Amino acid sequence: MIFRAAWARAGVVLVGVVALDQVVKALVTGALAPGERRALLPFVDLVNTRNTGVAFGLLEGREVIVGAVVALAVAALVAYFARHEATPGLWLPVGMLLGGALGNVIDRIRLGAVVDFLKLPAWPAFNVADSAITVGIVALFVVVERHDRRRAREEKAAAGGAAGSA
Repeated sequence: MIFRAAWARAGVVLVGVVALDQVVKALVTGALAPGERRALLPFVDLVNTRNTGVAFGLLEGREVIVGAVVALAVAALVAYFARHEATPGLWLPVGMLLGGALGNVIDRIRLGAVVDFLKLPAWPAFNVADSAITVGIVALFVVVERHDRRRAREEKAAAGGAAGSA
């Protein structure tokens, strides 16, 4: 039963990320002309740009390769989650990563490129989906590392208990 709950939680996060990403992108593209830039906060501009590549514009103009990279990454993540779904908290980064990937895939299918709208100095423009992916990667490493450490402590304690009773 806990396994179904992990998938359901990941699904809720996925839907939330996609919904927020698509709503904000619609608001930005409705408010700004393509290429337009407005100051939002100090050192943060609101822009309306398109990206056909992946992170930092890598693989720009190579849509087939980008699609293959995204598909492989998503397949690997789903396979990992299927094997480790009982890991506490794993559902959160999985939902964030899948939601971010899906949000950007929707743009690629609909527009042929990803809508980016936040611009920081000396940093490429990005969006909600990109942020979810970035935070999701960090959270994935934290969850996996925490789980591995806890499991190692439990194994050590069990080995110590078995040795003490012998």
